[in-house]
Amino acid sequence: MNVLLTGSAGFVGSHLAEHLLHAGHTVVGVDNYLSGQRSNTEALRAHPRFHFVQADVSLGLHEAHLPPGVDALDWVLHFASPASPPHYQQHPIETLMVGAQGTQYALDLAWRQGARFLLASTSEVYGDPHVHPQPEGYWGHVNPNGVRSCYDEAKRYAEALTMAYHRARGVDTRIIRIFNTYGPRMRADDGRVVTNLIHQALRGEPLTVHGDGQQTRSFQYVTDLVDGVLRLMTVTHHDPVNLGNPDEYSILHFAELVRDLIDPRLPIHFTPAAEDDPRQRRPDIRKAEQLLGWVPRVPLADGLARTILHARHPGAPVLAHTS
Repeated sequence: MNVLLTGSAGFVGSHLAEHLLHAGHTVVGVDNYLSGQRSNTEALRAHPRFHFVQADVSLGLHEAHLPPGVDALDWVLHFASPASPPHYQQHPIETLMVGAQGTQYALDLAWRQGARFLLASTSEVYGDPHVHPQPEGYWGHVNPNGVRSCYDEAKRYAEALTMAYHRARGVDTRIIRIFNTYGPRMRADDGRVVTNLIHQALRGEPLTVHGDGQQTRSFQYVTDLVDGVLRLMTVTHHDPVNLGNPDEYSILHFAELVRDLIDPRLPIHFTPAAEDDPRQRRPDIRKAEQLLGWVPRVPLADGLARTILHARHPGAPVLAHTS
């Protein structure tokens, strides 16, 4: 297949591009490096079926971006967006634009090409949830003008736009809601809990935990997420699908796991709670289990060990490709 992937230089996008190439597909990657990494592109450039376009999808996405030999697209996968709180709070307007105009341009391209479209949404659409665990039918509890709203509302709007193009223009769409994902190729300055704790521990610094540490998250290794995406591309289902690991950990417990893998002697320091930080987050994955036969396979201890190895040695091999 010919696949256009926005956000191809990002953490998740680079893993997805690699797996698509490994499966024999042609990938046209698009990224403007607002939060993506050039090293992720360079790692793929030698592949004969990988083509890269440096562009801001918020300013347009059209056939001129397709390289010679790629006359028609089978899929448009929209993964472009800053995804960590420090990055999207540093670039709130750009985050809103890529969720709004960027999604519309990507959908328009899929519509013109007769291609299928997949939106990478997020568990952040649930906000600070009043329902636990969170099923796809839960509408969420989001602060529409808080410090995280640029990301939360951009994704909520992107979902609405995706469904509008499906209903009004017949675009064959998919929506995934991604829960906390980690693994190799995360930026050291990503700012999310996994990278913060790992790099603090590797530097021999105290591990910082916001608030009382009893807020919960569910962590999935990146190849499990990619497996879920690839499975959803093989079925017809237009409503959102949660992709996340239902194993739930308090942030304090998670910090202790990271510390014990790197240096059990390090202390844990508590800092004030972050604004609008959800108290609990855990996916209900029954739909993914029934629809896709998908469950996460990589245990947290194994995934963390691989992520720590890459933080120490960026050239280390990644977990085998998803079958």
